[in-house]
Amino acid sequence: MEIPRLVAVLLMVLEWAHSGLPSPLRPICDPRVLDRFIKEARDMEVTMRSCSDGCSLAEPLPVPLTSVDFAVWEKEDAQKQAQEVQSGLWLLSEAISVVRASVTSAMLQSLLDNSHSNLHSIRQVIRSLNFQEYMPPTGGTAHEETWRVSSMPELLRVHTNFLRGKVRLLLASAAACRRDGS
Repeated sequence: MEIPRLVAVLLMVLEWAHSGLPSPLRPICDPRVLDRFIKEARDMEVTMRSCSDGCSLAEPLPVPLTSVDFAVWEKEDAQKQAQEVQSGLWLLSEAISVVRASVTSAMLQSLLDNSHSNLHSIRQVIRSLNFQEYMPPTGGTAHEETWRVSSMPELLRVHTNFLRGKVRLLLASAAACRRDGS
């Protein structure tokens, strides 16, 4: 019991003594954290590819566009990029909630719950990077740059691609995650 405390104190002293050295990435900035979320989304997408019966949605659901025009993206300020990502995460959360409510399989409900929880965690990560919090539309009108999906596999493909694209770009360029001392 005393050894772990001693090690913890020793590590704090060493960190303090080497304060001039660059510190490791904070967990929210570590790309491996996002990679884990992407892997889970990809696994669920792969699981749902074989789904044919009962995987169509009662009505098409709006989801964010996943394509990125890098020339436009790089010209936008970080706050606008964050708003676009947060809006997309909100759309995906809403779509997954709708699908989850209509699914009867306990296994699928569990997978969708996990996806919804992961999206919530990613929104928390973005919020922790000091971006202005996204306020969902109240009139039911979603983000203007959307398209609609009509099946669960399609929804999960968008989910994976959104994380691999816009979310990764935002986190990679966030000022709090840069190693140059920002």
